[in-house]
Amino acid sequence: MDVKLLGTLAARLGGTAWTPSAAKHRQVLALLALRAGHTVPMWELVDELWGDSPPRSAQATLQTYMMQLRRAITAASVKSGTECRVKEILATTHGGYVLNIGPGFVDALEHESLAAAGLTAARRGEHTRASELLNQAVSLWRGDALSDVVQGPPLKVEALRLEELRLSVLETCVAVDLASGPTAEILGRLTELTARYPMHERFHLQLMVTQYQVGRIWQALETYRRLHTRLVSELGLEPSEAVRDAHQRMLRRDPTLTLDVNGGAVVR
Repeated sequence: MDVKLLGTLAARLGGTAWTPSAAKHRQVLALLALRAGHTVPMWELVDELWGDSPPRSAQATLQTYMMQLRRAITAASVKSGTECRVKEILATTHGGYVLNIGPGFVDALEHESLAAAGLTAARRGEHTRASELLNQAVSLWRGDALSDVVQGPPLKVEALRLEELRLSVLETCVAVDLASGPTAEILGRLTELTARYPMHERFHLQLMVTQYQVGRIWQALETYRRLHTRLVSELGLEPSEAVRDAHQRMLRRDPTLTLDVNGGAVVR
């Protein structure tokens, strides 16, 4: 069985899709998949589904949802010809439930594993290895995490955490790829990232310096201008010192302007 969370929710067993359509069943599956192999306590599932206003029948209703999810898994198993022990896959434990599938079968957990290994490799200066791992992690994303799942308090926290990790991976992935020199592919990726995250300073810094290094000085200055305008008009803030410093060095045509691979900061 595999469950995909980095985009729209999708669940498959032996090649047969069994993604639930009911909103609360989708919430339950998403939370269980994010904690695959670990018990999700009853109270957390109740909090996810009903927040501060659970019905008196919350526990009984949750048991019904679990029964219905098991039926869906069983149906997919029969259709695909895959043998499975459904009560072992979606198991009742003391105080909660657990989805017993390996982390490699949940894209969000696979992303975390690749990200951890890639970020460690980057810190060690193993740029080729870091690039390989981080690009694998990036490729798992199909859109915003849990994009079509209603999110209660626990899932909202998880979605934010995944997005923060995604940004860290993207930042470092670009940085280690730039260690081999600027390319059209990296410029394209950074152009896309600055459009997606219009006030993200590090992506803009990386794009500015890369444009400057390939001789597109006017584009680099325009990238700075757009960022500066957005930050001032929408947040009332000036760009960071690193971004301002890069801008000043561009105006001086400083030939030594570059980026630090690990931190992405301008090397003075």
